[in-house]
Amino acid sequence: MADPLRLRPEDRPDFEAVLHLALGAADIQEAQRADPTGRVTARLRLLALGDADEVAAAARAEYGTYLTLRTSAQPGPPPRPAAGSLLPALAVLTPLVAASSAAVLLVLGHLLRLSDAGSTLPGSLVTAGWVLTLIAGTSALLAFAALLRTAIRGGDGPAHSARLQQARLEWHQVLLNRGVLPHLRRHLREDPSVRRTSSTDVRTSDSHDIRTTSNPKEYSPHVGQPGQGTADQPQ
Repeated sequence: MADPLRLRPEDRPDFEAVLHLALGAADIQEAQRADPTGRVTARLRLLALGDADEVAAAARAEYGTYLTLRTSAQPGPPPRPAAGSLLPALAVLTPLVAASSAAVLLVLGHLLRLSDAGSTLPGSLVTAGWVLTLIAGTSALLAFAALLRTAIRGGDGPAHSARLQQARLEWHQVLLNRGVLPHLRRHLREDPSVRRTSSTDVRTSDSHDIRTTSNPKEYSPHVGQPGQGTADQPQ
């Protein structure tokens, strides 16, 4: 079994789904809205995916429980064809064959008793009929017990599936609260690349707006036309 501290490749989509939920948190969205270019969002997502194993370690106990239940839910190797096809056939055919043979022997033995009372054959046939009747009853009981056991095992399937789903949801919740959200908030507070991206974009946008709205040289008319010198000015 793999180390539960490391995220398995098949569980990466679950991690990305939890990351998507974390990026929708109120404080994280506020930091993303401060950057209209979306670079902060892309940077946070890239950092979280790069540190996925470290982030997932915050929920290692819940992840280990989920992996254990998922492994136990996987079906075992299929039985060999001989055992898988012969036993069910015997369980069905043995009671039928034994019961029908017992009925024939009992009827035949009683008929022979009525026709020939001095022979020992009718008694032997009746005895064999009762033995087959006992075999038919025993095999029928064994077949019924096997069917009941299979039904009970099949009834555990939905319950196990519900436990597996509950363990997965608990892992997602702990991963979100203890792993992904603290990781994103730490980078928003401490990571210079994320903070610089956000502040630089906002400052560049603000300075551009100030230049385009408050530069008087772009809106003041020229006093003279090109080519006019001191001769055009009044004496």
